[in-house]
Amino acid sequence: MSVMHEFTKGLWQDLPPFRLVLGLCPTLAVTSSANNGLGMGAAVIFVLVLSNMLISMVRGIIPKKVRIACFIVIAASLVVAVELLMQAYAYPLYQQLGIFVPLIVVNCIILARAEAFAAKNGVAASVADGLGIGLGFTLSLTFLGSLREILGNGTWFGIPIMWEGFEPFRIMVQAPGAFICLGLILAGMNVINVWQARRKGLREPDPVGCSGCGCCSLDKKD
Repeated sequence: MSVMHEFTKGLWQDLPPFRLVLGLCPTLAVTSSANNGLGMGAAVIFVLVLSNMLISMVRGIIPKKVRIACFIVIAASLVVAVELLMQAYAYPLYQQLGIFVPLIVVNCIILARAEAFAAKNGVAASVADGLGIGLGFTLSLTFLGSLREILGNGTWFGIPIMWEGFEPFRIMVQAPGAFICLGLILAGMNVINVWQARRKGLREPDPVGCSGCGCCSLDKKD
């Protein structure tokens, strides 16, 4: 497949939190505001693109039996770099994201793309895959964070945008609001998928199923 296809698939076909249903911990935990969602997404893009590139470059010399450990070491080194950069240039954001910045190393999106794609494809395709998936993840977190912030605080990126007298739904910026908004978005995407399938005369897709995240591709012999 073309490099452009590998990039664009992460923007809808393999959209991580809403199609692959991956990375839900940061998706639910840090999206109380659009700024938090954008910051976490940018950190994931950095780690995902570089880890895909490095893993693709060294995939021929990594022993098969220790590949997962090697993937984690590469991701962990990049996460340390992200932490240092955020502490130096975006410390308030780093404080707001908290423990979820170092936890990027065990984000299932990172390991899934490393195992399913970067370990089996060339550098250019792996970088495009990481950039597309990372950008899709960033847009998803920013959208969810924007929705919760607008409804819960009446602001967007900290700027008031609602009319005078607007009463915020405070539950939206609390833990239950994350599940409510995520459920509504997933329901909306299922409706769109069914509509698209019917329009094309195809079989209606399952509401929940494997979308090719790669988690099932692990060698069962290991």
